Amino acid sequence: MKTFTGLVAVVLMMLAVTLAAPSWAQTAAPTGEPAQTAPLAAPTTAVDTGSTVAITGRGVSIFDMIERADPLVKGVFGLLLLASIWSWVIIINKGLALASLSSRAGRFEKVFWSGQSLDELYAQFAAKNTHPFSATFVAGVREWRRAFEHGAPNAAVLAGTKDRVDKAMSVTISREIDAVEKSIGFLATVASTSPFVGLFGTVWGIMNAFTAIAGQHNTTLAVVAPGIAEALFATAMGLLAAIPAAIFYNRYVGEIGRYTNRLYAFSDELSSILSRQLDEKAR
Repeated sequence: MKTFTGLVAVVLMMLAVTLAAPSWAQTAAPTGEPAQTAPLAAPTTAVDTGSTVAITGRGVSIFDMIERADPLVKGVFGLLLLASIWSWVIIINKGLALASLSSRAGRFEKVFWSGQSLDELYAQFAAKNTHPFSATFVAGVREWRRAFEHGAPNAAVLAGTKDRVDKAMSVTISREIDAVEKSIGFLATVASTSPFVGLFGTVWGIMNAFTAIAGQHNTTLAVVAPGIAEALFATAMGLLAAIPAAIFYNRYVGEIGRYTNRLYAFSDELSSILSRQLDEKAR
């Protein structure tokens, strides 16, 4: 009985503590106004980065890099810019020239196989010899006509005449193709040397950047980045000049090769026709 009474007393004391806890929490909680938060003000003291390049929100501008660059690096920039401009001039002119040559060759072959006689074609194209196909035709027929200046050739000079006709056309083709390939070599030079010229400017610019870092005793990103960007810009300009030159050089070499094969095929056909004419007139 006493044990039961003690347990009841303990339970009643625990209930009293539980009911009184909220009032204690309410009195312990802060009753003042909530704390107000305000953004931190930016520091007003300027930080010296040691860099002379104007750095904007978008980074260092190209004109700032060129203006700040070493005189030797500026010379590399100018050389690569001139090489790129001249390469594009050659690319445009050579593309138009090759397109015109292909069109003229098609028109010439159409007239050549129209059924006109060799004398009529010679009189037509001798006065306006403006492309390799007509030049090859005129050279071959001119040498062929010379064999008949003193009458019909005999068997003794017939073989020599055929060789002279082939030689005249071969020399003409070589001369005309050399003219077509003019300036193509410059594209190959730009494609092979521009990356190395740009790399030279990059190495020189990085050397100057590290020298400036050592002089300022400051290795923060604001000091290092402008010099490195200036140096790498030289490599970018070298690639900008080299890539188009390499692409169009390979393209034009292929087109000129196909045009040359087409021209030699025409000369072989003309040589066969002229040889057959010689054999008929020598009888």
